[in-house]
Amino acid sequence: MLLRYFYDRALAHASYLVGCQQAKQALIVDPGRDIGPYLDAAKREGMEIVAVAETHIHADYVSGARELAERVGAKLYVSDEGPADWKYQYLSPYDHQLCKDGDKFQLGKIQFEVLHTPGHTPESISFVLTDHGGGADKPMGIFTGDFIFVGSIGRPDLLEKAAGFAGTAEIGARELYRSVERFHELPDYLQVWPAHGAGSACGKGLGAIPSSTVGYEKLFNPALQYKDEKEFVRYILADQPESPKYFAVMKRINKEGPAVLGEQTPLTPLNAVAFDNAIAQGQVIDLSIPAEFAAGHAKGALNIPAGMLATWAGWLLEYNKPVYLVAQAGQVEEALRVLNKIGIDAVDGLFLHEDLRDAGKLLSTYPNATPEELSDRIASEKVNLIDVRSIGEWNAGHIPQAQHLFLGELPASLDQIDRNKPVVTQCQSGMRSSVAASLLVNAGLDVINLAGGYNAWNRAGLPTQTASTSCHGDACPST
Repeated sequence: MLLRYFYDRALAHASYLVGCQQAKQALIVDPGRDIGPYLDAAKREGMEIVAVAETHIHADYVSGARELAERVGAKLYVSDEGPADWKYQYLSPYDHQLCKDGDKFQLGKIQFEVLHTPGHTPESISFVLTDHGGGADKPMGIFTGDFIFVGSIGRPDLLEKAAGFAGTAEIGARELYRSVERFHELPDYLQVWPAHGAGSACGKGLGAIPSSTVGYEKLFNPALQYKDEKEFVRYILADQPESPKYFAVMKRINKEGPAVLGEQTPLTPLNAVAFDNAIAQGQVIDLSIPAEFAAGHAKGALNIPAGMLATWAGWLLEYNKPVYLVAQAGQVEEALRVLNKIGIDAVDGLFLHEDLRDAGKLLSTYPNATPEELSDRIASEKVNLIDVRSIGEWNAGHIPQAQHLFLGELPASLDQIDRNKPVVTQCQSGMRSSVAASLLVNAGLDVINLAGGYNAWNRAGLPTQTASTSCHGDACPST
């Protein structure tokens, strides 16, 4: 048997190639939309990709299952569990098998057994792998999807928070508890191969190690220590990270079937004279690093640095409006690939940064200032300090005068900002606050970005305080 691990750092997404070397056939578990790495790996190993096994309808990225079915004729093994609302709707043109609990299928000498493991989503399944080609009569490992992670477990509240299915969070949590009970019955020696790592919003506290074992997770995974269902439900629904609004879009796309991308054609740069029209009609994303953007950018552009695109484009872009990019030539291919991964397929145009500079378009600026330069104005509340970090970061410690407005929800929170004095944007390091600064500048506010963010504030020895989840934005005991 051959097992290859693929990890998309931008999405904290793990996928796998499982190959039977005797049959020279391969199967991809939970593929991402960019199928190039799988095709390349299969070619290097002298194998043909013949199948896809998908654990559930993903919410955080566009699945590559349909792309593989269309491009290489891969057979799709997908869940037939859960309610009618969450059944796949695009399968009829493709070779596929709908999987229920206890079903088995083969890849050469390798057997996959389906376990229904609901909770994260109602249709969630896991795949237990046994390598009969190696002479084994017992399973080797389990592909858990978003059910069990290293050091964590899938969150059950996404259908309610992201997709708007009211009342499903507690139901999902109780289903998840029963799935956990079933996980406890598995042999300790089984390897655990999850679909996400640290940084994913599909759970809280995910570990950065790529794999684990059932036995290790039983011993040390916090979510697996609960023996009382009510206590488990309370734990699993508390302190989950913010639910990206684009997750609802991903659920719909992956259920109905993503568009098949095929071979991509390069974008031809637009003339700078078209920029004003692009601003008027759509959304213009500048991929510059924050310092460059602050020093000179085109009026109306939103700054999402290239390395932050996967995380924040889905939060801040409207999927029903045209998207344009401002970029260096070497950034474009990867930016398009990242946008495709989160379902933004149609980028209507590209402006090269140097062309806008030469046309005299990069005239807008905003200042950065250090904690030492701003501390007196913040303490005297001569400026309005906006902390755009997550609620977890805020609760762990924040600047006493700060107002908490999470970056992903900032476009809908503009009416909560006092426009009668300058605004200082602040995050942990100064990166997310730069995105916020560009957004608020476009909204007509007088903005300063806190250079170095909360980390720099702490290093300067300036006052901070902690908060419980119940004192969100209110005065809390100082530390």
